[in-house]
Amino acid sequence: QVQLVESGGGLAQAGGSLRLSCGVSGRTFIIYRAGWFRQTPGKEREFVAAISWSGGTTNYADSVKGRFTISRDNAKNTVFLQMNSLKPEDTAVYTCAVDLHGSVGYASTRAYDYWGQGTQVTVSA
Repeated sequence: QVQLVESGGGLAQAGGSLRLSCGVSGRTFIIYRAGWFRQTPGKEREFVAAISWSGGTTNYADSVKGRFTISRDNAKNTVFLQMNSLKPEDTAVYTCAVDLHGSVGYASTRAYDYWGQGTQVTVSA
């Protein structure tokens, strides 16, 4: 079992920054990768960024590349999503997730086994 708890969402102005945190607990030694996804009403969940649990390899959606940075603190089992140069279209519920197997591509929701509860990010124009 793995538990995930996000924090750090809120309201930001366009061009501003927010940092999301995802605290991971439980059997963290079995995690292959962690990822962030986002979702707006009426749309499917969208991949944002992923990071391998052991080596720190990162991947990003084209829409956030160069603006968002995913990282992790090994000692604290926390995954971060630093979001800079925010745009109104970044408004969504952001959710972190962990993949235990690495057998499905990092951008697919099917790859991830455990999910957090989500945190709202709202960017005003």
